[in-house]
Amino acid sequence: MSTLALHPGVVGQSFPTDRPASAVDLSPERARERAAAIARGDFSSLTDAEVMLELRAGNMAAFDVLLAKYRKPIIHFMFRMVHNQAVAEELAQEVFLRIYRSRETYRAEARFSTWLYRIATNLGVNHARDTRHERSASTVYLDEPDAETGTTPDVADETPSAEADMLRRERMNAIRQHVMALPERQRTAVLMHKYEGLDYKQIGEVLKLSESATKSLLFRAYQTLRERLKEFV
Repeated sequence: MSTLALHPGVVGQSFPTDRPASAVDLSPERARERAAAIARGDFSSLTDAEVMLELRAGNMAAFDVLLAKYRKPIIHFMFRMVHNQAVAEELAQEVFLRIYRSRETYRAEARFSTWLYRIATNLGVNHARDTRHERSASTVYLDEPDAETGTTPDVADETPSAEADMLRRERMNAIRQHVMALPERQRTAVLMHKYEGLDYKQIGEVLKLSESATKSLLFRAYQTLRERLKEFV
């Protein structure tokens, strides 16, 4: 699988909140300024959907913008689905390859992020089905944040006692196991809601559910987790 390279000019830029692109009335002067900014590789005034439309129009720098913004979040999302860093990175790369290959047929009919997470979810679910009987590998690095808590293990003198550390790890492992044991849609919804920060509407768009159905799905998932994790609460 080929490596996707980042254009050096887009790293570190901030971008506006994602929403579907629509016809916006711009003054001739503003339209010229915007066109000039895009020409020099500045996409900061565009929404994600508009950046994707630039890619559809043949502006390859637009792909680098999307890759710079979403690569890490998608890797994190895939890791929570497969619990294997190498596989997560490979699946994330496949997500962006599919985005790139679909550029000519892209239609800004929904949020770009919804489309992106739908592709990622489908890939993660398919991988889980294909490797259901395989045991995933995971590696813990002392100098990197924990995958579940986002905290770095404390190696100073005031580190928690061995017993407290063991209990914390047991709790983390139990949460991970019970989340992954949820029915497929509930598991995916929890991962997007709890760890990716997507709201009910966004999750519903990814899973093709109404907002009320999404709330019910998450309610059932969290009820199940509370029951199964009683000893750790």
